Amino acid sequence: MNILYCDCFSGISGDMFLSAMLDTGLPEQTLSSELKKLGLPEFRGIHVQKVKKGALAATLMEFDLSETDNEHEHAQHGDHHHTRHLSEILEMIRVSALSAAVKQTASTIFRLLGAAEARVHGIDIEEVHFHEVGAADSILDIVGAAVALEHFKIDQVFSSSLPIGSGTVQTQHGILPLPAPATLELLKQSAAKITASPATVELVTPTGAAILSALAKFEQPEMQLVRTGIGAGKRDLPWPNVLRLMFGEALTADEPFVEIETNIDDMNPQFYAPVMQHLFAAGALDVYFTPIQMKKNRPAVKLSVIAKKSDEEALSRLLMIETSTLGVRTTALGRHMGNRGIRKIMTPYGEVSIKVKILEGKVIQAHPEYEECAAIAENLHLPVARIYGEVEALALGLIDKE
Repeated sequence: MNILYCDCFSGISGDMFLSAMLDTGLPEQTLSSELKKLGLPEFRGIHVQKVKKGALAATLMEFDLSETDNEHEHAQHGDHHHTRHLSEILEMIRVSALSAAVKQTASTIFRLLGAAEARVHGIDIEEVHFHEVGAADSILDIVGAAVALEHFKIDQVFSSSLPIGSGTVQTQHGILPLPAPATLELLKQSAAKITASPATVELVTPTGAAILSALAKFEQPEMQLVRTGIGAGKRDLPWPNVLRLMFGEALTADEPFVEIETNIDDMNPQFYAPVMQHLFAAGALDVYFTPIQMKKNRPAVKLSVIAKKSDEEALSRLLMIETSTLGVRTTALGRHMGNRGIRKIMTPYGEVSIKVKILEGKVIQAHPEYEECAAIAENLHLPVARIYGEVEALALGLIDKE
């Protein structure tokens, strides 16, 4: 599994993330040509240069935009000449020639950002005017991040804790405290880990927070390090104002597994869906329900959770809080697993991700990524079963023949 770790000791913004991706080896031409598929009239290309931030060499990327656009979000939230609504941005992404995976990732990030803006301002999401994040450079940051992740075939993103500065920032809503309200809402929703910083400037922008909130786990993974990249921020600070990215392959740990179970006969069945969702978000590897009969022949549900031993306490506590159970039982488990991976294949509908199962170094099964097939079907107004079937037939070519 290909993983990415973001070392955000000086924060993160969309342009810092893309700068670090370019420093890692993302080709400038690939990024520029993919972004041009959006059809943004303001976008003319990218400018990349090597800079020094303190004692560190880093890459700094800037978008070449027409004068109708505004200065970049990470430098300062300034006045804007154009605003866009969420539906307009999502439609722009939907009708573009970008791959289905890039569309899905970018749209997910924007939906999270729109929901955060709506909550902090107390309005409906369709009423949100995207000033700072509706500007062309921020749209390019988010879509560019999705392009970079697809280019490097990243399966999982991880992040360090985020430094939170103090002070204020000028926005279209007037002067706001730092972290910006939308940034703070995003970090709250993703249960991000934060640390104090002496900085009196914005270190984590809404765009940077949205990328991590949509994609990252806030923990440091064990991995075989393959490559690194350093992206520069525009400001000069008392320390190197950079974002470091570390790419690698996940190490297969010998961590023990457990099965956590409880029998429930007195809970509203409607509540099981959010419980399952929260268990997965908290680290559960699998969650399933089994109908059973309990004392007095009452119909009931056995709720089972497969998890790492290190997550046992947190998941057991979650079950105690969110269900009517008075206790849970745990059993140690052993697991025999094949390796998994993601491959890309070209189809009549563009590139599609294929999930493969690998045993003894050979691909033995290959299945399309359902969400990508569903997005293609939605765009073309075709049955998803037809798209999935056609892509699955092509995916069979990935299987290693004896």
